[in-house]
Amino acid sequence: MARIFFLVIAFYLAYRLIFDLIFPLVKTTRHMKQQFNNMHEAMNNRTNQSSQQNTSTKNSDTSGKKSKVGEYIDFEELKN
Repeated sequence: MARIFFLVIAFYLAYRLIFDLIFPLVKTTRHMKQQFNNMHEAMNNRTNQSSQQNTSTKNSDTSGKKSKVGEYIDFEELKN
């Protein structure tokens, strides 16, 4: 009789351990990993977009500089 009582207690404690500690821990870990991956993808997307914008800006700047080459001349003042 005591043996059955201890087995019931052991199964109850194992059940509580699994469903109150291990499953929530696994679920939380998966959720955090998914959020981290989402943030990482969003950061990569923003980086790619900004690099594409910088590339297009640089291309338009270089073409603009070629047309403005003769408009302004920087000089230094000479002292006698």
